[in-house]
Amino acid sequence: MKKLLIVFTCLFVALSFPAYAQEKEVITMEEVVVTAGRVKEKKKEITSNVTIINAGEIKNSSAKDLGGLLTEKGIGHSQRYPGALNSIGIRGFRTEAHGNDLEGYVLILVNGRRAGTGNAAKIATKNIERVEIIRGPASVQYGSAAMGGVVNVITRQGKDKPSVFVEGMLGRFDYKEGSAGFSGKHKAFDFSAAFTTESMNDYDTANGDRYYNTGYNHKQNCSLNLGFEFLPGNRIGVIYNYYDADHVGDSGYLSQNDHDDYKDSSNKSIDVIYDGRTSGGLFSWKARYFDGQDEDKWVDPTGSNPDGWDDGVPSEQKTDQKGAQAQVSYDQEYLLVTAGFDWVNYKIETTWDPKEAEYDNPAGFLLAKTRLFDQKLIITGGVRYDEYEVDMKGYGKKESDDHLSPRVGVAYLITDWLKLRANCGEAFKMPSAKQLAGDFSIWGTHYVGNPDLDPEQSETYEGGLDLSYASFNASLTCFHTDFKDKIESYTTPGGDISWKNIGKAEMEGVEGEFSYDVGSLFSWDYQVKPYVSVVYLTKYKDKETGEDLKYTSDLQVSYGITISDFNGFSTNLNLAYTGKQKIDDWEGGWPTAVIERGGFTVANFTISKKIINTEKYGGITIKGEIQNLFDEDYAYVKGYPMPGRMFFLGLRYDF
Repeated sequence: MKKLLIVFTCLFVALSFPAYAQEKEVITMEEVVVTAGRVKEKKKEITSNVTIINAGEIKNSSAKDLGGLLTEKGIGHSQRYPGALNSIGIRGFRTEAHGNDLEGYVLILVNGRRAGTGNAAKIATKNIERVEIIRGPASVQYGSAAMGGVVNVITRQGKDKPSVFVEGMLGRFDYKEGSAGFSGKHKAFDFSAAFTTESMNDYDTANGDRYYNTGYNHKQNCSLNLGFEFLPGNRIGVIYNYYDADHVGDSGYLSQNDHDDYKDSSNKSIDVIYDGRTSGGLFSWKARYFDGQDEDKWVDPTGSNPDGWDDGVPSEQKTDQKGAQAQVSYDQEYLLVTAGFDWVNYKIETTWDPKEAEYDNPAGFLLAKTRLFDQKLIITGGVRYDEYEVDMKGYGKKESDDHLSPRVGVAYLITDWLKLRANCGEAFKMPSAKQLAGDFSIWGTHYVGNPDLDPEQSETYEGGLDLSYASFNASLTCFHTDFKDKIESYTTPGGDISWKNIGKAEMEGVEGEFSYDVGSLFSWDYQVKPYVSVVYLTKYKDKETGEDLKYTSDLQVSYGITISDFNGFSTNLNLAYTGKQKIDDWEGGWPTAVIERGGFTVANFTISKKIINTEKYGGITIKGEIQNLFDEDYAYVKGYPMPGRMFFLGLRYDF
């Protein structure tokens, strides 16, 4: 695998040199990014490591949801289970898939605000315009949990002539998918929407074993983005997102396959947004109110539990989320300043103790950027102050705390196509309600919170370069992160379970991305673009024990090739390698042994061709997909193997 990586890297470097020798148009880093500074900025002015997955890449991917897309792109280690559960990682940190986003260390955003879930499988790709990934600390922009980075899912906004589409797909294991949507702009109104429903039966592993209870009755996704521009540069918008999964199998380990447990999941939200600016763009502003709910219900029928420990009553967790954002920016030739206020409130209800908790978090932030020496030297900085209060409903206990998050960065444009950058920032994750203010019992064990807990904190230093010349694009980043004050449980002298800040860790590594359109080198009328993305952790140690961190792969590689004629034909072959990692062998019983799980490579292939294309009646495109092309026997989580080779065939009508 490492030899193959070296070959790919050398190939890209070798191919880049002819481009410099030719008198081609220099393509600068003018792409607009909105996540790093919470406003529209040119990529060349960003001091962080930014990865963008654009609409074309999403279209060429075989992924059905955000988790699958990020896994295929090798952003970081993925904890992917059968059904609809996917935690995603960046730089050794991960989202918390089972709880709300407050419990994770990587933050998922939808159009710039907290998604309210750490489960990336709950976000479909059908109406996504692009995904922006900011690697590294982002607490100064977005608050708690943004330690490893943030993933901002930006939904499509209507533009140009109105259009509609209808799409259907069939696949192995009785997979069925149907989608419909529309998009466009008419006068001052813009609109974009997509609805998808899919179902699948239980699947077989690559070894030919039937893995029962891995299918689902249906998964439905709806995304709607409506807007009205009442003055030039002033738009009021409404965004609605809905996800619902019915009877998603909860299969358990393959070796202990449960045939009838299942889960129902949902996530829904609505945003009302006002974006505005002055006619010259000197001042701009944004105001938003959002409301959402994330819910999971686990059903364990009594018939599957002859020991009687479970009475068949469903377990549920429901998180109600609401919040507001307000910010104003001043942007002139040499200075950009953004000041704003965030507020978010979570109410969490469960069927287990503690049954109800509330979290309230107001915050203020100031972000600034200056452009010096003919706008070649970019200096950025920011500070954010968060207050948060937790209320253990029914227990009469409230606790509060606060945190200050700073960040500074610098970038220097050596040329229009080569940028050097460095960044230093802090991030934090606040203690949970039960950790701060708990006072409850489960199965005879008493849990008591610790009001003196500090937030978990990280400090990251990074440096890198970005290059964009002709059809060659590359980036390279080195980073080092110190993680401290990790909250861990312990037994008090009185026999209670409580929590204290005792954990420390250290992570460092290298991230690289390279792509090159060979077709442009030879002036072909079609694109032939090989690419590779690499994340290599050179250190990921627990500083207390000196051992490597568990559930952390040292190497993630995504590589492949895309071919397109820009006229209705495209194909993509993607291979994603997940490296070795140390894990707890929960499948082996208690007490668990620490074992090393081997690495694996998964290949996905897509091909599409527009077979009918008329101006009056629209066009029809046929698409084929093969997931797990080489029938690899693999699992992101030990005991939960993924499907064997899967074939899909679909038709899409666009008008």
